[in-house]
Formats: sequence, structure tokens, C-alpha cells
Amino acid sequence: MRRRTLLLRRALIGLLCLLPVAAAVGALLLGAEGVGRTVTERAPTGAHAQGADPLSAQTVAPGSAATAHRAPRPRIVSRSLWLDATARHVQPPPRYDDKVVAVFVHHTDSPNGYACADAPSIIRHLYAGQTGARQWDDIGYNFLVDRCGTIYEGRAGGVERAVTGAHTQGFNHRTAGIAAIGTFTTGAPVPRAMTDAIAALAAWKLGLAGVDPRGSVTLVSSNRLARYEAGTAALLPALAGHTDGFRTTCPGAALTIRLPAIRETAARLQGRT
Repeated sequence: MRRRTLLLRRALIGLLCLLPVAAAVGALLLGAEGVGRTVTERAPTGAHAQGADPLSAQTVAPGSAATAHRAPRPRIVSRSLWLDATARHVQPPPRYDDKVVAVFVHHTDSPNGYACADAPSIIRHLYAGQTGARQWDDIGYNFLVDRCGTIYEGRAGGVERAVTGAHTQGFNHRTAGIAAIGTFTTGAPVPRAMTDAIAALAAWKLGLAGVDPRGSVTLVSSNRLARYEAGTAALLPALAGHTDGFRTTCPGAALTIRLPAIRETAARLQGRT
């Protein structure tokens, strides 16, 4: 019996030694402009592990700091509106983190002069490009916002949940990616309806974790190609631009200059002074 117990113990130790290697193998796809390649990021463990239930992880006691600044959930159009059965890509199950503590704002680097009724077809085109030629597992952004302020569900997994996106290289964990449909380089007009919608969405998502959109959070880089080396703890804005986490011009100079005002609007929507 003692020999059998010893053999089982050795086998268990050997298995545990293999787990970090297996956990490190998972391709998390990147998002947006200038980062169109698949990279490997260290898979999350513990509360960040795939299959962890972020809904229960985000449950907080009534009257706590996290509930004091909850913002109302804005209207979000389901991905079923833009993703029909003929265009759907076979993909693995969604990955989850425990909560969302930061959002990254992007632009899609696509034309600006579209009719808002055409936004679903534009998103479908973006999805086809990312899951087709680029061979990503899904659209990278968690949400997309059109010029009329309509918010669309992007990446699958549930808008209420902390879905691990593929939008900001090195900083996809515990964040959400919000993409403004269009190109917002220097001089481009940024519709007020769009920035108001981004603010409302950020206020809601960050409010679930009690995060002030005007504040900063510490995120650990998971990829050496990010703006920060893998393993670096970086202090970043809770409502950040793509360029804060990766060396890119996204979300464009015209939208980047609007981020301070978006932060203030989001904070007001959370009832902060």
C-alpha cells in the first residue's frame, strides 16, 4: 500500500509540473490596426482561467464601493443581427476573465461616410476579414459603436460577462475592447453620438467592478510585442486608447484627443463628482 501511494504521489507531482507548459500554449488573437497576426499569450489561471464564472466573481455586497457607482446598461444590439448563419465561423468556446477593470478604445480604420443602417454589414465584413484571411477565432473587439451611437455586441460570450477579447496585444485580459466604426485620424470629425455611446458603455462595464473611468489600473503585459515587455506591471488609464498598450496610431488622433472628455462623461454616468 505504501509503495502504491508513493507511485501515485510521484505521478501527481509529474502532472502538476506539466500544467504551466500546457497553460502557456493558447493563441489569443490581437485586434485592430497594424497588429494583424496571431500571437501566443500566457493563458490565465486561477480566477482568470477559462471557464471561471465572472458573473459570480463580480458579485459584490449591496452598498459596497463597487455598487455605489454602477451605471445603467446601455442598449446593445445582439451579434445575431449582423452575423447570419451563412457567415458564421466555427469557433472555440469563449474565454473569460474574472472581471473587466479597463477598456481600450479603437477605430476600425474603415470609411467614415457610411449610412448607419449599413453598420451590420460593415461589422460582418470586419468579422469575415479577421476570421478568414487572418484566421482569428472571432472578431477581436468586444463591442463596436457606429457613427449614430448604436452599440453592437462583437466577440461572442455574453455582453454581461468578462469575455477575453483579442483587441490589444498584451492586454486582452481583464479588459474590454470598444471599436469606433470609422477612421479618426487628425482632422476627422468624431460624432458626438459615438463618443456619448462609448462613454455610456465604458461607464457600465467599468462600473460592474467599481472602477472610476478617470482613474488608472495596473495591468500585467502578457506579450513581449506589446508596448511593455511580457510580465511588466503597467499603470494604464482605466479608459485607454489602443496606443496606450501597443505602439500604434489607433484609435487615431481625432478620437484620442476626445478620450479625456469621454472619461468625464463616463464618470458622471456612474454618479461620480
